[in-house]
Amino acid sequence: MSKIISYYNQFDEWGRLEREPIEFQVNWHFIKKYLPKTGCILDNGAGPGKYSMELAKEGFKVTLTDLTPKLVGIAKNKAQEFQLEGQFDGFYTADARELNMFKDEQFDASLMLGPMYHLQEENDRIQAVQELYRVTKKNGLVFVAFMPRIRHIFNSLLSPNNWKPNDKVDTILQFSQSGCFNHADEGRFTGAYYFNIEDINPFMETQGFESVDLIGSNVGAILSNDSWNYWRDKGETEVEKIIKLIKEKATDPYILGISSHLLYIGKKK
Repeated sequence: MSKIISYYNQFDEWGRLEREPIEFQVNWHFIKKYLPKTGCILDNGAGPGKYSMELAKEGFKVTLTDLTPKLVGIAKNKAQEFQLEGQFDGFYTADARELNMFKDEQFDASLMLGPMYHLQEENDRIQAVQELYRVTKKNGLVFVAFMPRIRHIFNSLLSPNNWKPNDKVDTILQFSQSGCFNHADEGRFTGAYYFNIEDINPFMETQGFESVDLIGSNVGAILSNDSWNYWRDKGETEVEKIIKLIKEKATDPYILGISSHLLYIGKKK
């Protein structure tokens, strides 16, 4: 995990969601749609707390965890900056696989929008989901982010020099079987795991969740900067129409593979 911590120590995750607002807007649309009106929410693997701040603004009591101490510190500072400290029950540096600071069934709903990207061993993925199950109340909702394997295969084919060692077909074929990606260049996104889309619901259901929805968080990632600039030049109204369209199509199972991230929504049985 040390390389992952190092990566997020130097990567601006808050800025990424500002630069790529579609993912955040789509996720937030569905999180708000399904969340209860009030309650205690765990944001597990929250990074700098972008979603936590929105939850706090909505009046939820939020508990935040992340593996990277620097990001937990940024989240604390953001809560102070937005005068939301009173909405937080704590900020913890914690591994998603070991949430022993929390009681069983402590939270009305739980988010885990990052840890599943970086757990390459199946036992670790199971452990993280089991911990999420343990700390969430019965019938409570969970929101878990995944990365689809097929999208990364085509990313590698499109931009091989950006995704070394997937600049060779044999390596891409190996990745298509394992789902594990370790960047050959230091300081890049690494230690990653990508799911086959058809495996996500069964995986979560095996761990005791009832599947509610699976959405494409960032179908808009297929659009190049030139494409977005074209539509922005048409005016804000046109961009808003595009975002509305992406939200409407986010649950279409036929487009999940073109989204860079997926959001699983489930209920604890």
